Amino acid sequence: MNKTLLLVICDFLLLNLLALTRWEKAEPFRPTHAAIPPHATNGAATAEQDLVATMRQSLADEQSTRDRLARELAQRSQSVASLQAEKSQLSASLQASQTQAGTLHNQLLSAEQLAAARQARLAALERDLALREAEAKQQKAQLDALQKAQADSANRIQNLSVAVKVADEEKRLLQQTADSLKQQVQAERLERQKVQETTIQLAQGVDKLAANSGELTKEIRENRPINANVLFNEFLANRVAVDVRAARDNSFLGTLQRSGKTGSVVVSDGTQDYALLHVDETPFSYQDPFIDWKTITVALDHGGHDVKGTALAFLSADPRIVAVPLTASQAAALGTHVYHLAKEPYRFPKAMLVNRGGKGYGEVPFQLDASNPGFVKMDNRFIKMLAGDFTPSRGDLVFSLSGEFLGIMVNSDYCAVLSAIKPARTLTLPDTSGQGTARLFSEFGARIQAMPFRMQ
Repeated sequence: MNKTLLLVICDFLLLNLLALTRWEKAEPFRPTHAAIPPHATNGAATAEQDLVATMRQSLADEQSTRDRLARELAQRSQSVASLQAEKSQLSASLQASQTQAGTLHNQLLSAEQLAAARQARLAALERDLALREAEAKQQKAQLDALQKAQADSANRIQNLSVAVKVADEEKRLLQQTADSLKQQVQAERLERQKVQETTIQLAQGVDKLAANSGELTKEIRENRPINANVLFNEFLANRVAVDVRAARDNSFLGTLQRSGKTGSVVVSDGTQDYALLHVDETPFSYQDPFIDWKTITVALDHGGHDVKGTALAFLSADPRIVAVPLTASQAAALGTHVYHLAKEPYRFPKAMLVNRGGKGYGEVPFQLDASNPGFVKMDNRFIKMLAGDFTPSRGDLVFSLSGEFLGIMVNSDYCAVLSAIKPARTLTLPDTSGQGTARLFSEFGARIQAMPFRMQ
């Protein structure tokens, strides 16, 4: 218990004792003086009477004093008893107060210890709270950093997805280029073998070399790209004008006629000569409405020499390519150079693209399309390199840089490479009334529609 509190309790009890105690003051003793008798005038009798009276008075006073003292003694005894009882009570109260004070002191000590323990606990909790707040701030910072990292990761994933798509496309282009390069390497290997064979032949003697000089010149020419200007000049000199006309009867308008004109060249597959053109350059269409034509005529002209076509063939490689078969005498009558199909169409990575009307030309890189064999995709990024003002389109002619015929553009991107000329269906000219041209063109139209969109 706190000492200050104990002193306060003791002072309080002492003040209660002092306040409850009755202190009696002893009345001072007052001696009785005999009254001075008046000057004796009556003699001895009067003096004796006075003495008796005085003694009586003294006895009365004494008795009165004794009675008073007896009463006071009784009161004092009663007061002492009361004080004794009060003392006992105060002693018991003091003992109880001391016991209570001890208990309170012990409780105070316990409370102080508990308060100290709680203070220590509070300090520990405050430290723990501070640590937890610091950890919470750190975790929040880590969470913010993690969220930022996740956002950055999402952006990187998106960028990587785009990069992967670009890389896949580049890989596809590189694969196509690699395939083309492999073919070029194979061609170069064959060329080296031929050169080695030629070298061996050269070593056998000057006479044999002279005998084979023509063949060597041809081989060198085949393995050396020809200048595009030379090829275009050759095309202009050998271009054949082709005029296709078709007619049918109409109940309202009478005879309905359509025509198509274009420029082409004579091509040989080794057994037959043909003039090749695109179906869009003819009166025919592979879209509704399909028409049964009654008559079809084809006229070819070169340098004023005219011939008439006797048949019209649609190639199995792509029915959009139309061929006019020519006999040897007809080809000779035209007096034009006969182009041969390219034996090695992929020897060079570029080809010469010539507008069918002769408006422009130029060397254009091409790529093989593994999903569409027999076709190559012309790289339109290099169209600006073409000479002349024109846009590559259907029916443009494509030549190998060796001077051979490579194929015809079936649309603005793809060229059909002709390794052979095989008709899928041939119409006999000029009377076609019973040959079902409408059904034929419908079948060809369905075949074209079944192709991938980029090939249509």
